[in-house]
Order: sequence, then C-alpha cells, then structure tokens
Amino acid sequence: MDASSGREPDPVLSLEGVTKTYRLGEVEVHALRGVDFELRRGELLVLLGPSGSGKSTLLNILGGLDLPSTGVLRYEGRVLSGDGRDALTEFRRAHVGFVFQFYNLIPSLTALENVQLVTDIAPAGMPPREALELVGLGPRVDHFPAQLSGGEQQRVAIARAIAKRPALLLCDEPTGALDASTGRVVLEALRAVNRELGTATAIITHNAAIGAMADRVVRIADGRIAGIVENPDPVTPAEVDW
Repeated sequence: MDASSGREPDPVLSLEGVTKTYRLGEVEVHALRGVDFELRRGELLVLLGPSGSGKSTLLNILGGLDLPSTGVLRYEGRVLSGDGRDALTEFRRAHVGFVFQFYNLIPSLTALENVQLVTDIAPAGMPPREALELVGLGPRVDHFPAQLSGGEQQRVAIARAIAKRPALLLCDEPTGALDASTGRVVLEALRAVNRELGTATAIITHNAAIGAMADRVVRIADGRIAGIVENPDPVTPAEVDW
C-alpha cells in the first residue's frame, strides 16, 4: 500500500478475463481460464502453483511473449492484446526484463560483456558495471561464466535483465537450479533490484516458502487464480525458511 496516500499503488500491468487455449492434435488444452490479475507498481509478487497449473503461461502473457486467446492485457492503461505481435515485441524490448531458471549466458563473454549486450541497444540503460554492482558482483565483472558459481551466473542474468531499467522484471523459477544458501543470495539480489529501482517484480516458483518475502502471494491452480494474500510484513531473503 502507498503509505502516503492510504491506497494501493496503481497497476502497471493488468489482465482482464484472459484465457489461453492450445490445440494438440484433436485435443484442446485450456492453460488459462478467465484470469483477472494485476501487477502493481514497485511491488514484489510471488506466483505459486504446481507444474501444469498455468503459471508459466501467465508469465509469458504478462511479458508479451504470447498473446491471450481471449481477454485484455494492459500496460500503463494501454491495451496491448489487440495490437498484434509487433506491439508486443516493442513492449518487451522497452519495458520487460526476464530471468529464467537457466542463465543463458554467452560462455565466451565476461560478466560485464554479457550485460553490455543489453545496454548497447537499450535507449536509457544503466552502465553494465553499475548493474553488476547492484547484484553484488562488482569484483567479478571480468570473469567468464565458467569461472562463476551457479548463483553468480544467475546474478549476472539478473544484472543483464535489469540493465535496460525495465518497469517489469519477470522471473520464472530463478532459484530452481540452486541450493538453499545460493538461492537466498539470488533472492536478495532480486529484492535489491525491486527496492532500489522500484521495478515491479514477479517471481514464479513452486517453493511456497519464498512467498514469505513477497508483498503479495498469488496462487494459481488449473488455469485460474485460486487465491491472493497480501503480506503486510515480508521477511528478508535470509529469513526464508527453505
């Protein structure tokens, strides 16, 4: 909640009545079934659900990687869902950063160079070194991915995602390949980005414990929003009971 005004922050991104249906041969798969959802400005949200619940499909639509079958996707009040894939591509480039379970770094480039790939094409990007320092990797900027631990590689991926100063940071199982100790370090990097840059951050995970650090927890099941819980007192990543 916005303490100065006593009201909830405005949504930066919203879905209204969104469905997503895939056809596999003669079979229709209903991945999303009438989803109403919003991501608020500056919040850290955790999206929980088992495998096959529709959470990754939801993230893909939120990030403009896919179009809904029906329903409306809005960014800053502007309808995106009816503008086609060119509009979604521009939306992704200008406003969205992605972090996935696997780091997708280029092995022949240093951490600094991996981040610089984004800042070279971003109109208002931050200096690559600044992005790496924000996630605690200032001393490792000249190291290649093979010289970095899994958690460090994931933090390079976070730095790369936030280097263009996105309004939205969407993370799909960012700690899924990490142990508890390393995962907490990655979560701390995500929280630092959220707090210091004001980036609206959504973390998809099957690990319910991570919800304790979120401003809100959204549960999804069978393609529907099954519940939303506000968290007035989020814990720090170090306190997450893995």
